Amino acid sequence: MHPHLHTKNALACEEIIAVLEECHAKGFMHKATGGCNGVKDKVNQCLREERTRMQAENRATAKAKRDKIKEDQKALGL
Repeated sequence: MHPHLHTKNALACEEIIAVLEECHAKGFMHKATGGCNGVKDKVNQCLREERTRMQAENRATAKAKRDKIKEDQKALGL
């Protein structure tokens, strides 16, 4: 399964992941015949959205740090 399902980033998708795990618990044949495909697609979409949100936050934080460094360098005349 997804290696990042049990990280703090997946907390937003916790409910849908639980539904997928319940679906998988129904047995191999249920999974093999595509019984969980719809739920799996929803998990993938949720995790993708969460990753995109985290990336945007990280970019904004990095930009703020870069801007602060540039301001400090200007203040020091570098």
